[in-house]
Amino acid sequence: MAQKRDYYEVLEVGREATEVEIKKAYRKLAIKHHPDRNPDDPSAAEKFREATEAYEVLKDPQKRAQYDQLGHAAFEQPGGPAGGYGGMGGMDMNDALASFLRNFGGFGDLFGGGGGGGGGAAGRGQGRDLQVKVAITLREAADGVHKKVKLRKQVACKECSGSGGAHGSGASSCPECHGSGRRRQVVRTLLGQMVTEVACNRCGGRGNVVTDPCGACRGTGTVRGEETVEVRIPAGVARGNYMDMPGHGDAGERGGHPGDLRVVFDVNEDKVFERRGDDLLIDVPVSPVDLMLGVKVEVPTLDGRVALKVPAGTQTHKVFRLRGKGMPRLHRSDRGDQLVRILAWTPDKLSADEKSRLESLRAGLSSRVPAPGRGPID
Repeated sequence: MAQKRDYYEVLEVGREATEVEIKKAYRKLAIKHHPDRNPDDPSAAEKFREATEAYEVLKDPQKRAQYDQLGHAAFEQPGGPAGGYGGMGGMDMNDALASFLRNFGGFGDLFGGGGGGGGGAAGRGQGRDLQVKVAITLREAADGVHKKVKLRKQVACKECSGSGGAHGSGASSCPECHGSGRRRQVVRTLLGQMVTEVACNRCGGRGNVVTDPCGACRGTGTVRGEETVEVRIPAGVARGNYMDMPGHGDAGERGGHPGDLRVVFDVNEDKVFERRGDDLLIDVPVSPVDLMLGVKVEVPTLDGRVALKVPAGTQTHKVFRLRGKGMPRLHRSDRGDQLVRILAWTPDKLSADEKSRLESLRAGLSSRVPAPGRGPID
């Protein structure tokens, strides 16, 4: 049995691709390889099936996280693949076509015949969902912070108050679909004829039409504008965490529901601390003499400096743990730890007196150095 290709490779996207980028990539491949567009090319059907299987996993945040961690093994059961394509054990062509119709509502929506886009409420003038990235410092991630974010987006037209009609005329029910925004369409597939619903051509899926459109927005009820939103970022967020803000996406056309806003957090690297999950790591340079004799060092933490006793005979790269001095755990009251890594520091230059003193110690210390071998020196 041929080995499965990586799902990101199948869709021709990177592992950091957004949901929008993944959907766009699948849409492009589905158009290119759909079996009804390539009836004489068996390889196209296989590429269509493969792309659909990949999309079913990567469009779902939970399945995508499992796949990122375990690969294809995340959806396999001992002794063979999981039953049914829901487990991604082996999607067949029937499953792929059914998934295609479910995701895009038929050829009208995918190939442009529907005009208004996706099914359901989105086809009835609902605003697009938006995504924005917000960069914060490690300290802001530790404390929590409020950030004001300026968005360029579709906002309700002031000239017509979002109705789309000139002089407040508004919109009337679409005579083609009688206000439903959908129409039935018969699609020929490898399964035979399938009846599906697509967006109405006349109203673009909105369910209403404007006979006297507003000049400012051309009848859509929305124009390009700006909005500033305040984002309350909780303590403990990490790079890649996100917050959804319902109703802060693009305004809906002609009074449709607004889309949602997803704010993705990017925590900048810190000059002092290295973040490892909820723990923090800091390197503390110590002279070889202090390592041999023992020393107390001042260690920076998020709460200020604390004293750490380094015992005599400590080896370089020894790691000490300061309990509860790390990052706050997201939506919890406890914190991670701070890891303190001791590093031997040697000066670039020595005075003649320093060299003389060290030379007197060299012979005695060199004779006690362990023989080379595997593993760290304890």
